[in-house]
Amino acid sequence: MMINMRNNEIEYLKTDYSNLKVIKTELLLTPILISIPFFAAAILINNWFINGFSKGISSYNGELMLAIFIIVGNIIFDIPFLSSMIKYKKILNQYKKLSKKIKKN
Repeated sequence: MMINMRNNEIEYLKTDYSNLKVIKTELLLTPILISIPFFAAAILINNWFINGFSKGISSYNGELMLAIFIIVGNIIFDIPFLSSMIKYKKILNQYKKLSKKIKKN
């Protein structure tokens, strides 16, 4: 029974390792995925403030709306993304414990 369980655990580790590589790549790209839209929205808001609000030109209001859409869309999609990354950290800790357990046996 113990040998069969150990074989199942080893097979699980082999098949799941490739998925972990993909998720680790996403983890490395997370700061870029979150910060670039905010940076672009900040540039649009700055441009709107300098040219639209200060000078009173109403044609720059579209840039403000675009910046708001970017920020709201980014927040809507980043919250589930970040929560899945937190869940991933928990799963990764379980994965490490399981691999240590197999190495000890």
